[in-house]
Amino acid sequence: MVDVDVVVVGAGPTGLALAAELGLAGVSCQVLERRREQPNLTRAFAVHARTLELLDARGSADALVARGIRVARVAPTPGSTLDLSVLPSRYPMLLVVPQSGTELLLEERARELGASIRRGYEVVGLTQDSDTVRLDVVGPEGPSTVTARYVVGADGAHSAVRRLTGVEFVGTQYATHIMLADVRLARATSETLFGATTTDGLVLLVPFGDGWFRAIAWDRRREQVPLSEPVTLTEIRDSFQQIAGDDFGMRELRWQTRFLSERRQAESYRKGRVFLAGDAAHVHSPVGGQGMNTGIQDAMNLGWKLAASIQGWAPPGLLDSYHQERHPVGERVLKLTDGAYQLVMSRSRAGAAIRRLAIRTMLHLPPARRRIAGLLSGIDIRYPRPRGSHPWTGRRMPDLTGDDGHRLYETLRAGQFVVVDTSGSADDLDRPEHVRLLRCPPQADLPATLLVRPDGYVAWASTQPHPTDLSAAIRDWCGPVLARTG
Repeated sequence: MVDVDVVVVGAGPTGLALAAELGLAGVSCQVLERRREQPNLTRAFAVHARTLELLDARGSADALVARGIRVARVAPTPGSTLDLSVLPSRYPMLLVVPQSGTELLLEERARELGASIRRGYEVVGLTQDSDTVRLDVVGPEGPSTVTARYVVGADGAHSAVRRLTGVEFVGTQYATHIMLADVRLARATSETLFGATTTDGLVLLVPFGDGWFRAIAWDRRREQVPLSEPVTLTEIRDSFQQIAGDDFGMRELRWQTRFLSERRQAESYRKGRVFLAGDAAHVHSPVGGQGMNTGIQDAMNLGWKLAASIQGWAPPGLLDSYHQERHPVGERVLKLTDGAYQLVMSRSRAGAAIRRLAIRTMLHLPPARRRIAGLLSGIDIRYPRPRGSHPWTGRRMPDLTGDDGHRLYETLRAGQFVVVDTSGSADDLDRPEHVRLLRCPPQADLPATLLVRPDGYVAWASTQPHPTDLSAAIRDWCGPVLARTG
């Protein structure tokens, strides 16, 4: 007997996004969070275009955009600017919003869909067999056990689930401390996102739109300060004066922390019936604001696959594809953020100048500019495709409007597969209940017919579709037809 289909350990953005995905699919889910209170955290603040697209596919993006500040241009390195407004997306921006705001939206969604979120519960033991996972838990009522079909560790860089399953967390630790503080300013900066760098380190200011700013400092002069020592207003002001030449009249520090950033990745995202996602699977430098985005995208990839397996229509190997698809993405993010960290934290003035010149030169070349924007925003993420399959297989599916006036990403809000048909070949198609149909006008840059996964990536495509080929693709991905839908 199992108590619940899936236990998600960790109620951060990744765990809450996954709980919402499972609830949408009708899968019972329990979230266990060690912290007793919901924290008012603002550590992660950047939401990129691809994450917004995925939230749009669940009806949540516009509400989050309304809470944040849109940033159309970012500076990959001082003296260079990347225009995000050219991204081929409904959300051509970087959205600045406190992590607490993102978590609140995701938690509301998860609870609406039936997920149980229990705070003050720490996982202290884990055993699994071929059918179930048993967790030993200590909570407000004392010790207890929970048995589930699957468990997902979304419990952060120091994941108990990862440790208890024996998965190695491979990588290194950066030497320079990162100081974070939320402050008010007497003098506003001239840029929405302000940054400055010298051989002493890097400082950034990020607005939250309510009069508070996130002050971030990598200051080499502070490398020996114990991590347990609180960051003071005097200390953060001194770092900005030294590196940026101005502290902008910082005052009223309301929150602060000091930590060492790491570059690590789990060797495997799956071990039996246990999965890892978010910071439990990968941690890296916060340069580029990739962490929370990668974690939410992990959740969107894994959620429908777990649901398919529990409901009995998953094709063979579907759960293994989570590691196969997301581990390379995590590895790429580590390389991207490590390269950015090395660039901005270079101790060599000459070396840093050469690298900055190279980036400014690339940003003047349209193909390179598009590539950098795609990497930063997540728009260019694609998954491996089987040999012989259509080139669109594994790619992010762009949004488009159907004949009925509904957008594709609105149609995806049921969390189901969608057949996008521009040729009329799917008009008489028999399909399972969890496959929808969106008829569209012909698109010059798209195949005639595509099968789009619940996470917005292409499962199958054909330029000259035959109804039997499409039926076979649906059967391979979604199981046999159990009911006729209109």
